[in-house]
Amino acid sequence: MSLARWLAALATVLIWTTPASAATAAPLVSAASGRCLDVRGNVDALGTTLQIWDCTGAANQAFEFTAAGELRTFGGTRCVDAYGNQTSPGTQVVIWACNGQANQKWRQNPDGSITGTQSGLCLDVNHAGTANGSAVILWTCHGQPNQKWSTTTTPPPGGRPCDIYASGGTPCVAAHSTVRALYSSYSGNLYQVRRSSDSTTRNVAVLAAGGPANAATQDAFCAGTSCVVTVVYDQSGRGNDLWYQGSGVVPGSPQSKPATATSESLTVGGAKAYSLYINPGNSYWRDGHLTGVPTGSAPEGMYMVTSGTHVNSGCCFDYGNSETTRKADAAGAMDAINFSRQCWFGGCSGTGPWVQADLEWGLFPGGSQAWNPNQRPFTGRFVTATLKNNGTSRFAIKGSDAQSGGLYTLYDGSLPPGYSPMRKQGAIVLGSGGDCCKPDGGANLSAGTFYEGAMVAGYPSDATENAVQADIVSAGYR
Repeated sequence: MSLARWLAALATVLIWTTPASAATAAPLVSAASGRCLDVRGNVDALGTTLQIWDCTGAANQAFEFTAAGELRTFGGTRCVDAYGNQTSPGTQVVIWACNGQANQKWRQNPDGSITGTQSGLCLDVNHAGTANGSAVILWTCHGQPNQKWSTTTTPPPGGRPCDIYASGGTPCVAAHSTVRALYSSYSGNLYQVRRSSDSTTRNVAVLAAGGPANAATQDAFCAGTSCVVTVVYDQSGRGNDLWYQGSGVVPGSPQSKPATATSESLTVGGAKAYSLYINPGNSYWRDGHLTGVPTGSAPEGMYMVTSGTHVNSGCCFDYGNSETTRKADAAGAMDAINFSRQCWFGGCSGTGPWVQADLEWGLFPGGSQAWNPNQRPFTGRFVTATLKNNGTSRFAIKGSDAQSGGLYTLYDGSLPPGYSPMRKQGAIVLGSGGDCCKPDGGANLSAGTFYEGAMVAGYPSDATENAVQADIVSAGYR
């Protein structure tokens, strides 16, 4: 994001506000199969039928119960409907324009069943099917697993953030950390350092599968000289490694340089680790659009653990989806977490730093231009920041102390005018704006600290994000 682009966009940005109430969208998982309730073909055409399918976290698998008794999907734009206002067993279940009629009213029961309030029949996987594509209909309630649905998933015992996201139907497509493994089974390298004495490199791995970094490797290798971090490896297996912009792996960005490797040490999981301590002129990047990073209007989510004690007002300390062109291409070309003391559109309180969304041509704190009563600064040493965006109508940002407590919702509502649909390109940026690195360094002036973060395909449920925050707290950042 460039200041010039922002100034141009400012003239056209309208005041936009949070809806009076925003329901929570989440997958509905069949107890019989573990597959998700799904709008067939991922199309929102009126009359499209429902089925079960492998959980993907896409918009056609995100459902929300409203206070009016509706069951909405596709970002709240379609309602689950008993076809033709019928009330007999075998009635098809479809999506339709929300009209408030009785055949669009549903009740979620304590036993996990979902009944139509008009018919008294249960949402049922036809013939107790468990395979992808099995139809969902209305049937007489009988208490069997093919009529039980769960709106939450149970994180695997000992699961790390990416295990938790996967259990919620929104798998990680990129996972980065210099301090610990983000999968319970990950036993590989976290990052690479290069020392100045002879320009050789050394990888720093975890101490054990699912564990913290082996900082002793870095200490021994960098003793008596200085080191920089050249790459943070992707733990997802998709190859979305973040190399510093200016390296031979990321050509065309000579203005950026790698961060010093020894600026800050900390303790995670009872073991010593080092952060990625970014100052102006440092940034990292990956073109991930061919390796699973969402593009266009596809839904996605992300989180990072950062610090409220090492920040500035420079553009732009971001982590997330960015342009493959490394230019400020258009509104919606980015979808990244921003954590800084910048607040260009207003709506922030205090002096920051704040968790915001960098959607290109603007940092958005949520709420209106003038004020977002839910925004607050996060000044602690360790901060959790999250962002999720369904790509067409809605985004949410949250923040928390990474050492204790739950996530606080800063905003959950509509995308700003001109940002629907999103136009994501699928690169990954860390430590700069999308148009890094220009000769004037205008998008590479930020300071910030990165400990860990991940990007996921799909729109994570609140329950999944809460479980990730609980794991971060349990990691014991000190």
